[in-house]
Amino acid sequence: MARVAGVNIPTQKQVEIALTYIHGIGRKTARDICTKGGIPFNRRVNELSDQDVMRIRELIDSELQVEGDLRREVAMNIKRLMDLGCYRGLRHRRGLPVRGQRSHTNARTRKGPAKPIAGKKKATK
Repeated sequence: MARVAGVNIPTQKQVEIALTYIHGIGRKTARDICTKGGIPFNRRVNELSDQDVMRIRELIDSELQVEGDLRREVAMNIKRLMDLGCYRGLRHRRGLPVRGQRSHTNARTRKGPAKPIAGKKKATK
């Protein structure tokens, strides 16, 4: 099993897909890494040589911010907004949608499961 950026990437998948298992690398970035490293997109991870894996590791380390560093930076950005007390920070603090979505109905992912209201009549058919 190849280990890149502290993540075990699956060996049976194509390199382009396997690299997306690393937090901070999507399909486009994975393709760019393969192109710069001179690795065909459709080659499987278990077919890579040690030099190919080292080349991928070096490209990721030198050019990208991934995994722990990226998560830390995102968390710090959110904390900064909350400390400033700006609108986006308040929405983060209250656990509500941040980017202007409606929250009267929907927004269940951010708000959690619906809480029943005492005394409210149920809709009848």
